[in-house]
Amino acid sequence: MAELVYRPVVGFAQALFKAWDLKIDCKGSENIPRSGGAVLVSNHISYLDFVFNGLAALPQKRLVRFMAKESVFRHRISGPLMRGMKHIPVDRMQGEAAYQHALESLKSGEIVGVFPEATISQSFTLKSFKSGAARLAQEAGVPLIPMAVWGTQRLWTKGHPRNFRRSHTPITIRVGEAIEASKDKYAGAITRQVRERVQELLEAAQRAYPVRPKDANDTWWMPAHLGGTAPTPEQVREADAR
Repeated sequence: MAELVYRPVVGFAQALFKAWDLKIDCKGSENIPRSGGAVLVSNHISYLDFVFNGLAALPQKRLVRFMAKESVFRHRISGPLMRGMKHIPVDRMQGEAAYQHALESLKSGEIVGVFPEATISQSFTLKSFKSGAARLAQEAGVPLIPMAVWGTQRLWTKGHPRNFRRSHTPITIRVGEAIEASKDKYAGAITRQVRERVQELLEAAQRAYPVRPKDANDTWWMPAHLGGTAPTPEQVREADAR
């Protein structure tokens, strides 16, 4: 079936990136298979992460179907686009339907994008990973593709205003080699392996990132352990518990 919505949206996004003069550094796209199903697993630091995750697959001529919260599909603007691009709605109260939808997509040869942290990390560090991505890959018999993005939080993230100006913001993307999801391994063990690899890719992206905060007022997007003023994971958990 022709991609009547996805490809025009990709073209529009690329035009916006050019207008914003984003400096996108993507390495490892060759690790995304040119055919067949796969589960793309990424860290999550921005509302726009899925856009850049999808961008990494374009050199392989692949389109990624992302699992996203169901409320996005109800929005009058984003809803028709998300459905038209065949993304997968996730109702957290009825997660089994989304799981089966994703499984069918994988078995039909699609790439499914998953954020195993479930929500944006406000500390900009990796949160714990849920095992759903590993279980999907096991059941569908497809590999897991780990990846990491960095810099996207500077454009639009939770608790901070959007920055859609011509900002010359660098975006760094790193894609790792496929990880086999053997059916004779415990999903939790595979999940830990994937998380460790995403952590390595995230650290590589951070090392490669070409800019640092300009001044004391520009440290919010750097995690505390790298000298920034983003809240620590402990501080985020305490705030969420209030």
